Amino acid sequence: MKTVLLVDDDLEFTNIACRIIEYLDCEVYSASTLAEAQQWLSEQKFDHILLDFMLPDGSGLHLIDYAKANNISAKITMITGHPSVKTAISAMCHDDIGYLTKPIEADDLKGVLFSSQAASKTKKRKNKNALYFGCLIGESAPMKAMYAMIERVVKTQANVMLMGESGVGKEMVAQAIHSASQCQGERISVNCGAIPKDLIGSELFGHEKGAFTGANAQKSGVFELAKDGTLFLDELTEMPIDMQPNLLRVLETQTVTRVGGSKSIPVNCRVVSATNRSVEDIAQNNVLREDIYFRLAVFPINIPPLRERKEDIPLLAEHFLNQLNKEHESDFKLSDDDLTRLVNYEWRGNIRELKHAIYRAFIMADMTSGYLVFPSTFESPFSQAKLQNSIQSQTISEQMNEQTDTSLIAPATNVNQPVIVGQTIENLEKELIFKTLESVDGNKTTAAKILGISTKTLYNRLNAYS
Repeated sequence: MKTVLLVDDDLEFTNIACRIIEYLDCEVYSASTLAEAQQWLSEQKFDHILLDFMLPDGSGLHLIDYAKANNISAKITMITGHPSVKTAISAMCHDDIGYLTKPIEADDLKGVLFSSQAASKTKKRKNKNALYFGCLIGESAPMKAMYAMIERVVKTQANVMLMGESGVGKEMVAQAIHSASQCQGERISVNCGAIPKDLIGSELFGHEKGAFTGANAQKSGVFELAKDGTLFLDELTEMPIDMQPNLLRVLETQTVTRVGGSKSIPVNCRVVSATNRSVEDIAQNNVLREDIYFRLAVFPINIPPLRERKEDIPLLAEHFLNQLNKEHESDFKLSDDDLTRLVNYEWRGNIRELKHAIYRAFIMADMTSGYLVFPSTFESPFSQAKLQNSIQSQTISEQMNEQTDTSLIAPATNVNQPVIVGQTIENLEKELIFKTLESVDGNKTTAAKILGISTKTLYNRLNAYS
């Protein structure tokens, strides 16, 4: 009978997997942390270890190092709920370490525990990062949801607004939409925040020769250049508000008139816009006209920040490293510990910050060992500032909540009155309820909270009094 150690912090999965392993006539033990697993390994010998990649107290790769250091001969199979990590595992692990991806069927476990053929399939293989739409990487749930949205919208001509933090890859998503649309025209990009105010009209709509000083020749605007293709308006909310009516007219009429011209020119392109502002920010700070928002955000897509799809970090890191190795004809590698550090970091600068970190480590790579060399901390001045702002915002929010709670409780101090001996409990209760209602201007919901009773109970009491 084989003895199996299952290391996974997902209790539901562990219960199901243990029952399957027992059904396969194996003795199974479970651990939810690295510490528990190491304790089991120090006390008992196991034939097979089924090991989750991400655990509460570290990476499953640390347990592999522990097993090697202590000459533990058990066969190891990595388990992950994230398909994207599978490729990274196969590239990092030894030839005799396999992997499985959740959800796992009984046949999968049987093949790993008993079939020699299964072992040959889990050998180390070349890392091949799948590129969705030719430019996007990631197989996390948020990314798959975004892929589904892209596949839907490309079947239409709807304008798309991309929303997400700086560095999440909005331009890559715009390229994915353009590529998936299979349109005949080109993708034309323009940064609305980088155009001088007096040149926005010329850049967007073009101009005729002599239209203004310096207009020595006729120029086509980006709407014309994107004919039958895609126009990407980056940083749309940085466009001056007083210039936006001209953009609205083009969106409504599907024609442009060059600066200094009188002829209307038909345009036909999908407009993909992008902003790093939230919808609340856009509405409250008057940075975008409402009518333009509804024209451009026919199909809004929120791009998830990297910290919400950490399982994609190994794929992205390997992709950036492969690009650098190919460009410089080198063969540097990522160590297991460094990969764990990358996965555990917050990356408030998102993909752009991760790419920067890989590039720096590539430049500092150890020529002897062949591994990238990362600094002691990934923190940049910008990420530290973002973290500080986040902490301050959270503190302000907590203070406001405390003030709100105090405002609800404070009126209760105004209802304390001397108790007159001889009153019935019913009269005291009635007086307390009416004085509490008076103190909160008759707001029954607030009064119920102060009195510590439900709103329904308060209504019942009032009905009884009337």
